[in-house]
Amino acid sequence: MSELLETTRPLLIGPDIVNPPYPIKMKGKVIQGFGRGSRELGIPTANLSEAATNALCEDVETGIYFGWAQVGNDSSVYPMVMSLGWNPYYKNEKKSAEVHIMHVFSEDFYGAELRVIVLGRIRSERDYVSIDALIEDINIDIKAAHNSLARSSYITFKSDPFFHE
Repeated sequence: MSELLETTRPLLIGPDIVNPPYPIKMKGKVIQGFGRGSRELGIPTANLSEAATNALCEDVETGIYFGWAQVGNDSSVYPMVMSLGWNPYYKNEKKSAEVHIMHVFSEDFYGAELRVIVLGRIRSERDYVSIDALIEDINIDIKAAHNSLARSSYITFKSDPFFHE
């Protein structure tokens, strides 16, 4: 059971049509992160470089976002959720962009280029009273992202030319 966690929040985010400031397109190399996603949370993340993170932070506020992602030369595009900010539970000293791609990969892809199209903001960053509460909230974010991306105007971005440059 989660402590102080609001579990009744919407599982469908944003309007039916993608509106500005979205889409936001970004790319960068996947770097070694803090090692928490897979090990502590069971939710692996691809971490973007500090330069890519800082560039994105100029355009949007910190929080949890959803959209599409592509890794390296793989032509596949997958749904994603991204934490952009300080990760208050872990008390980070610098901002990070941590992308959870909703796909199981057979190996790590450090050094590969990650392309992301951000299509909406799920929520603000939060601090948590326990790791279980954090994991539960991330799983709600994942459900919200899946539901939100299932709409036709969001699905079209899966074949955006950005992923085929």
